[in-house]
Parts: sequence; C-alpha cells; structure tokens
Amino acid sequence: MAGGWARDGAVQDQIDDSVADAVSKARSSLPAGEGSGLCVECGEPIPEARRKALPGSRTCVPCQSGRDASQRSAGINRRGSKDSQLR
Repeated sequence: MAGGWARDGAVQDQIDDSVADAVSKARSSLPAGEGSGLCVECGEPIPEARRKALPGSRTCVPCQSGRDASQRSAGINRRGSKDSQLR
C-alpha cells in the first residue's frame, strides 16, 4: 500500500530499480577476454586457480583486494526523506 501521491507498487519498483542498477554495475566490472597471466599492477604471476575461477583476470589477489577496498559505492538515492539525502 503506497501513501501520499505514490501509486501501489511504487516501493517495489524502487527496489527492483536498485537491484537492477547493482547487477548492471557488477557485470560491467567483470573481466573480459584473455589475461596475460601476469598482474598488470605488480607484474607477479596470477595463480592458475584464480585464472581458472575468473577467466580474463588481470590482477593478482592482493592487488585486486586493494582495488576493491578503495572503491566507493556512489549509488542513487531513491529515498524521498530529506534525512537520507543529507547523508
């Protein structure tokens, strides 16, 4: 049940849009193609198990962990409350 000017199902539409955005972002960050077997950041060999699990990977596990830690999520704020927009 939606309140105010929103129609029924509007909340579910927002949830679906948020999930679709997250899936799209995750898919765009997946590696594609063949990797050289060497990490593009440190030059160390990428372990065989990682290359089999994630074909096309171009970074070793420590370098990728560093990349993942430095990424910030800048998602779209779909909430209507002013408090959530100030965060």
